[in-house]
Amino acid sequence: MVFKPNKLDPGRSARDLFGWEMRNHRELAGSMSLDQLTEILGCFSKGHLARIERAESMPPPELPPKLDAAFGTDGRFGRIYLLAKKEKFPGKYRKWSEIEAKAEIIEEFSAATIPGLLQTPEVARLSLLAGHPHATPQELEVLVSTRLERQKRLDSSAPPHCWFILDESTLRRPVGNATVMMRQLEAITSDRRSHITVQVLPFSAGVHAEMGGSLFLYSMPGRPLVAWEEGARSGELIEDAEGVAARRKSYDLLRAMARSPRDSRAMIRRISKE
Repeated sequence: MVFKPNKLDPGRSARDLFGWEMRNHRELAGSMSLDQLTEILGCFSKGHLARIERAESMPPPELPPKLDAAFGTDGRFGRIYLLAKKEKFPGKYRKWSEIEAKAEIIEEFSAATIPGLLQTPEVARLSLLAGHPHATPQELEVLVSTRLERQKRLDSSAPPHCWFILDESTLRRPVGNATVMMRQLEAITSDRRSHITVQVLPFSAGVHAEMGGSLFLYSMPGRPLVAWEEGARSGELIEDAEGVAARRKSYDLLRAMARSPRDSRAMIRRISKE
């Protein structure tokens, strides 16, 4: 497999800087290939190193000292790692995560999967593994813990009001075995937190503007509404007034097309029994 280098911005995040330094020092060492670096380090696969260099994966703690030894960088990688491990998200998702952490109202529509904020640990692990099939066990643990950490705010003393609209397909597509999926659906219907509202958009609603992805709307104190659209491999933050207004309209239409919260709860319970 040929790994194509992507353009890294070392000023975007510490994780990007770590990857940029890896690539830069390989080039300074006579255009050292990833295969050669893999052989020198001895305990990492080429694919794992490529993902770290592209800032797609968090460096494991044992890598920085080995890189410092290999390149003679006197602790440079170790110092960057101390900053990188404090960042839970890659650079392109960091602003989104900061907005979600401050939002007073979170509105989400999901057409593909159970929203991460509602996932049980089992479904979170299986969903993340499906999206990152080449992740090492350590990388997967970081992804799972980060997702579950996001959920803790829902049980804080000042939680955001959350409104979730779930496409019917998210409830019928099995994740894991029947027991795993039943526990997930039961977790959604048994949730009685007053600040969480769930609606189901049934198949009978037909086509709509947000098919195939996820749409988030974030309301923050003293700031304009912000939207975030996410696909299987990418996400986009929308802040311009016209773009946000269009997403607001789409979400409101979806809410009008969806079942009521009470009917949605009954529908989820029926699907769980099936």
